[in-house]
Amino acid sequence: MSEETKLTLEQEQEVERQLEILKRGVVEITPEHELKKKIEKSVRTGKPLKVKLGMDPSAPDVHLGHTVPLHKLRQFQELGHEIQMLIGDFTGRIGDPTGKSETRKQLSDEDVKRNAMTYVEQYGKILDMEKATIYYNSEWLKALSFEDVIGLSANMTVARMLERDDFEKRYKSGQPISIHEFFYPLMQGYDSVALESDIEVGGTDQKFNLLMGRTLQEAYGKEKQVAMTLPLIEGLDGERKMSKSLNNYIGIDESPNEIFGKSMSIPDELMIKYYKLATDIPMDEINALEEGIKNGSVHPRDAKMNLGAKFVEMYHGKDAADEAKSYFQTVFQKRTLPTDIPEVKWSGEDAVWVVELLVELKMMSSKGEARRMVQNGGVKVNEEKVEDVQAQIKIEDGLIVQVGKRKFAKLVTH
Repeated sequence: MSEETKLTLEQEQEVERQLEILKRGVVEITPEHELKKKIEKSVRTGKPLKVKLGMDPSAPDVHLGHTVPLHKLRQFQELGHEIQMLIGDFTGRIGDPTGKSETRKQLSDEDVKRNAMTYVEQYGKILDMEKATIYYNSEWLKALSFEDVIGLSANMTVARMLERDDFEKRYKSGQPISIHEFFYPLMQGYDSVALESDIEVGGTDQKFNLLMGRTLQEAYGKEKQVAMTLPLIEGLDGERKMSKSLNNYIGIDESPNEIFGKSMSIPDELMIKYYKLATDIPMDEINALEEGIKNGSVHPRDAKMNLGAKFVEMYHGKDAADEAKSYFQTVFQKRTLPTDIPEVKWSGEDAVWVVELLVELKMMSSKGEARRMVQNGGVKVNEEKVEDVQAQIKIEDGLIVQVGKRKFAKLVTH
């Protein structure tokens, strides 16, 4: 580095400050020395870094697992860097094969657009979307000619592609891999070429795709991006990755009571991980909390209640957090019914099959689900458990129906 471009002491301190913030919760930075160089250049020139996050809009409901990279982007944003929100409206038609044991169903244009807008709305609860730039990769991928695609694919060998864990497993087990699936990581990498991204953020399961961006940027004569991988959060079962399909998730658009109640079922051993990855609470506070739990000065239940309240506050506000905490204490700790049970006007039969009642009240989405809920002992009428799935419920004014721990309805007949 020449004399005139040396960093001042103040600039060096700023570089170290940014590195300390950005390394929080990160699994791997590939390569870390390049990240430092990029930050040094940004501090020296005043030019922000371009930080990319790709979204495959195949599942529109955002849960806490999705928010882990968003909190990292928020840190970049607060440090003055430029956020590139890349919506894979073109790649979304193929579907990311990462972690999949079979070819994924392609999405329609309508599905992709609808899901993309839901992402944007929900991501705005964490990021300042006015300071983020949204891109759709159909802008450049649609314009590629077949000759361009051949040239793109020439940068990768089949052997290298089969190094990907999911492809390797499917190949060895004799499960089919469609040629078009190989193009997903190529297209994601080409997105980084088109956007000239400096950094790409993603889960550990995205490492192959993130590194593809480096490979292709070099092939196209661009400065290579740094790949930053973040942990995947296990769901409420404590074992598998958080997923709506596994029903082990906390959705950021769920009701305050639902978010708080689900937070109380987070396994104790995962609680600190949730604090570190899914909140913006300062690390010194989290470290003190962790130490308090270890030495017994902090009860895990209290730490979990504070975590639940924090999640509700982040997505619904402070008042809603206080109300959800009070609701939980009233219903679950004092074992009393809540005072604000929603009332439902009933104009149907005087007696109704319990399964039909739950569906009519929209407490369960189908008779099959309602039947299973009764069989699992999750339904109460006037605080008494319904044990017979064929039970006929006599309707009366003020009848209280409870499903699970958090759903209530009070029938009004007059």
